[in-house]
Amino acid sequence: MDTPGANPHAYPHAHRVIAALNRDQVDYLDKIGKDAQFSSGTKLSRTQILAAMVNVLRRLNLTGVGIATIDEFEQRILDAMIRPHRAGRPRGRRNGAPGRDRRRVNGGRSGGPASQPPEESP
Repeated sequence: MDTPGANPHAYPHAHRVIAALNRDQVDYLDKIGKDAQFSSGTKLSRTQILAAMVNVLRRLNLTGVGIATIDEFEQRILDAMIRPHRAGRPRGRRNGAPGRDRRRVNGGRSGGPASQPPEESP
């Protein structure tokens, strides 16, 4: 099954968007598409790549609130991408101290908050 944005023609409500990109940006999109084609046999179109990028930005819960320049927005994107890695240290370890990850105790059935499945975002 296609995911939203993967194939804009699979959804009747897809809208055409015209984007002005410089040559380096277009070349980068083409390189991603060709890399996919040569490594997996399936070429990603520019539209599919851009749609995937929009979907990722949405999943990062980014907004335009308080953004005055494109540089600020690019920095906000980078910060949002890096943020999970900073906070993503294993549970049970604080300040580098050794400890057990509660999710692994008893096959993840420790009864604590770590055993609860993560909530899905809308």
